[in-house]
Amino acid sequence: MKKSILLFAIFFAFNNLNAQFLKFGLKAGANFANLTGTDADGFDGLTSFHFGGVIEIKALQNLSIQPELLYSSQGAKSDSFDDIKFDYVTVPVLAKFYLITDKLSLDVGPQFAFLINDNVSNTFETKSFDFAACGGLGINFSKNIFAQARYVVGLTDTTKDAEVKNSVIQLSLGYRF
Repeated sequence: MKKSILLFAIFFAFNNLNAQFLKFGLKAGANFANLTGTDADGFDGLTSFHFGGVIEIKALQNLSIQPELLYSSQGAKSDSFDDIKFDYVTVPVLAKFYLITDKLSLDVGPQFAFLINDNVSNTFETKSFDFAACGGLGINFSKNIFAQARYVVGLTDTTKDAEVKNSVIQLSLGYRF
């Protein structure tokens, strides 16, 4: 009986400690995407979406690391072609610097994107990997509900045929468990 109580106490303490330092959640939102670069004339913004999961790992009082796994639809509208669409699985890894403890954060970090679908493979030879830098703000409305605004600037070209990079503004709403 004593062993059962001890095991229950250890499990409860670990679970409570884990809840303070590790938070899981889901998020979704709008993408306002475009293509930029020296060969990106004639493109207009394309509105699309993203969704996926987040993990926030508390490192210090006002610093967390937030890796995410998202599906993100990006691209641009074109005067010369059909709309250009790239579908990625993205992995942003953000440092969250809380400006107001557990409320308002400045989020910065790299993003790794893996192309899973496009509609230009007959026209352009697309690259399967996109590296980007992210920056934005996050706000926690409660313990569970949050919103984020982020700018993602592509650092690598999306195709082998032209100097064209992704550029995305993301607005998200999310829920942490």
